[in-house]
Amino acid sequence: MLALVTGGAGFIGSHLCEKLLAEGHHIIAVDDLNDSYSPDLKRANLESVRGSGPLRFHQCDICDGGRLFDILEAERPDVAVHLAGRVGVRASLKEPSLYERVNVGGTLNLLEACRRHGVPKFIFGSSSSVYGAASRFPSSEDDHNLLPISPYAATKLAAEKLCYTYAYLYGIQVICLRFFTVYGPRQRPDLAIRRFTDMIDIGEPIPVYGDGSSARDYTYVEDIVQGIMASLTYETDYDVFNLGNSHPVQLRTVVAMLEERLRKPARIERLPPQPGDAPVTCADISKARRYLNYSPQVSLADGLDRFVRWYRSQQVSGSPRLAEGKPEMRARALSWT
Repeated sequence: MLALVTGGAGFIGSHLCEKLLAEGHHIIAVDDLNDSYSPDLKRANLESVRGSGPLRFHQCDICDGGRLFDILEAERPDVAVHLAGRVGVRASLKEPSLYERVNVGGTLNLLEACRRHGVPKFIFGSSSSVYGAASRFPSSEDDHNLLPISPYAATKLAAEKLCYTYAYLYGIQVICLRFFTVYGPRQRPDLAIRRFTDMIDIGEPIPVYGDGSSARDYTYVEDIVQGIMASLTYETDYDVFNLGNSHPVQLRTVVAMLEERLRKPARIERLPPQPGDAPVTCADISKARRYLNYSPQVSLADGLDRFVRWYRSQQVSGSPRLAEGKPEMRARALSWT
């Protein structure tokens, strides 16, 4: 198939592009290479993807509906996998209008371009944050009383509703995938595991909001990619699936596991709980198991081993660490999503 992947230079998107190329598919990657984190890291991701096969890349902001229209008119993909967007709960508290413009408006632009050019299938990368401070665990797709507690979460839920509208009105097959705390090689510098690793390694205090008992359903990037790949061949009018690991782990445990792998103690900076952060995330993945044959294979212990090996390889190659960057980068709030 010919797949268009927005956010193709990013963390999950670059891994997906590699997998698609490895299986013989053709790829059109779209990314605006914005400065939410270093564009050089995104360019390095693209170079890694090109090592797996031919890649057609378009630098484009999804808020530019006319440019998206032109790309789809020229390329005519069989499926659009929409992973681009503004990410992070805490950053969305500071720039809610930006998140609305990109995550809602940008998604609408892509849906409209797909409608006008007859793209039959649309995969949307949503987030576990849509569940908010859920009252039932594990979180299930059958829970329709969703009350997001951050602008980021609200924009993801709004984008899901737009996806349903286009499936209903225009017959585009749409699948929304709710990702649960994805980690692994190429992780964004602001994501918790990447940032904690940087700071433990150089001896900077790591920010822990609350008492360390908050828990996340950490999911290794290869398992997420496996779920996305399965969704490409799943036939439906519209559906929603959780992609997680279904084994939440407390923050204090993750810090201890990183200390063990880095062989260095962590310096903890205790901070008040952050608005917008859910205390626990845990995915009910029974639906994805049944319909997508989704079966996460990588435990957190194994995944952290792989991540730290990659992290060390980046040090050898001279890739910059977050904590060695600009002061404003070091001060940026960490993110789970």
